[in-house]
Amino acid sequence: MREDDFIVSKTDLKGRITYGNRIFMEFSGYSERELIGTQHNIIRHPDMPRAAFALVWSEIQAGRECFAYVKNLAKDGSFYWVFANLTPDFDAEGRITGYFSVRRKPRPAAVATAAGLYAAMLSAEQAAGPRDAIAAGTRVLTDLLQDKGMSYEELVLAI
Repeated sequence: MREDDFIVSKTDLKGRITYGNRIFMEFSGYSERELIGTQHNIIRHPDMPRAAFALVWSEIQAGRECFAYVKNLAKDGSFYWVFANLTPDFDAEGRITGYFSVRRKPRPAAVATAAGLYAAMLSAEQAAGPRDAIAAGTRVLTDLLQDKGMSYEELVLAI
């Protein structure tokens, strides 16, 4: 990504894309027609642990903003890293109606740290098997956070 790029997308409550800006289309390699109505996980890279997405979904479904480093998969099989800010979209009565994601270029040192953490989480998930994968990946993350004496948000913003 370029320094001034912002990838913006919006989904409904089920994670189906309802909006994507031109930068999103450029980096993902998908056209607007291909993206709208499709699950946002169309750009999920297989190197991303399931536990990372479980954490993000837990936060935004609870009405909280969340930050994350994410490795995305483009249509042509290439990938790109982003620093993502994910937030719920509320109606006038305070009900969540969907989700926004604004992504920008991450710092290289942060990508290296996130890639190492995600590799460890993914390894634990694969060793645990599908039924226990998310719990195993989450344990790797929570152990790291306990070792560092940080919350998830503190870690993400620190790297």
